[in-house]
Amino acid sequence: MFPHSLFPLSLRLFSLRLLGNYRKKKSEVDRYYQYYESAMSTTGYAYAPIMLNYNPLHCLPSAEDLPDSDDEPVDNQLQHLIPGLLEAILAWLWANRMDWFFGVDMGIYYDPELPPIVPDGFLSLGVERVFDENLRLSYVLWEENVMPIMALEVVSHRRRGEYTSKKKLYAEMEILYYVLYNPQRRKKPPLEVYRFVNGEYVLQPGNPVWLPEIGLAIGYERGIYQGITRDWLYWYDAQKVRYLTPEERATAAEQRAQRLAEELRRLGIDPDVLS
Repeated sequence: MFPHSLFPLSLRLFSLRLLGNYRKKKSEVDRYYQYYESAMSTTGYAYAPIMLNYNPLHCLPSAEDLPDSDDEPVDNQLQHLIPGLLEAILAWLWANRMDWFFGVDMGIYYDPELPPIVPDGFLSLGVERVFDENLRLSYVLWEENVMPIMALEVVSHRRRGEYTSKKKLYAEMEILYYVLYNPQRRKKPPLEVYRFVNGEYVLQPGNPVWLPEIGLAIGYERGIYQGITRDWLYWYDAQKVRYLTPEERATAAEQRAQRLAEELRRLGIDPDVLS
């Protein structure tokens, strides 16, 4: 099983409510059997009891029953662009893999009676990448049975608990990596990568930071994305070489084609005729 399949501690975040419902049903069954035993001792007749096959998970709402958003708009365009770029790079790197999912501004339901927590981005491994053509509405833990391995928060001018309540909840859920990017920082590094160790998050040094369970490193550097020049978050390999973005790959392919066409013309061959 993948290392971050739903941990027992994480299950306890909502299992108490399930257990409460289960015990309620069980008490009804117990009362029925008491009535059955009393009737048999009084009349001498045995009435066949109705067997109740009860699964507490059947009480839980599905993704289709739950809101697919917390209806809270992002504070900054970067909160959408940065995780979107990471997802786009993964989609190329892992194009042949169907065992991962990267959510952007999507709710993670961890308790059926509480609103979801909504990271700016999160990564899960060991899950179906695509359910059906309608894709995921939200990420429901009691359906997925796999805890995300990484949560990403992009800090804006208005704090949303990234350093406090959200960090605490991610730790209670035992999400292995908590990535915090604060582009407004000047005196401290803007990127913080925490690893869950012995019940708490421990800051990992370096830029980029290697994430062995994922097989990638995450870091930041200056680049261009959608025509915007600034620091962006990127994925890196084990040698700290940055993976190209889809735009960069398209540009590189176009430049190779141009160089090839120029070489053919130098040799007296018209590349337009070949095509």
